[in-house]
Amino acid sequence: MKITIKVDPDLCIGAASCVAVDSSSFEINEENKAYVLDHGTAPVAPTYERTIEVTQEEYDRLLLAAQSCPVLAVILCDEAGKQIYPQI
Repeated sequence: MKITIKVDPDLCIGAASCVAVDSSSFEINEENKAYVLDHGTAPVAPTYERTIEVTQEEYDRLLLAAQSCPVLAVILCDEAGKQIYPQI
C-alpha cells in the first residue's frame, strides 16, 4: 500500500519519539526537526513529506511512530489523500 508521511515542522519540537520507534522512516535534522526517510534512505535535501510503498508491518510501525509524537506533528495519509492519523 502507498502512504504519505508528513511532518509539520511548525509543530515538531524535536522530541524524537518517532525516530525511536521507526528510525528507518525518521531522522532529526540540524534544526532539531524530524524529517521523513524512504526506507532508511535520506533524500538529497531533508523533506517533511514523502509518499512511499509500505508493507503492513511498516505501516504498523509508522502508525505507532505517529502516535508517539507528543504534539501530533506526524501525519499519515492513505493513497487517496485521506488523513489516517491523527484523525480529524
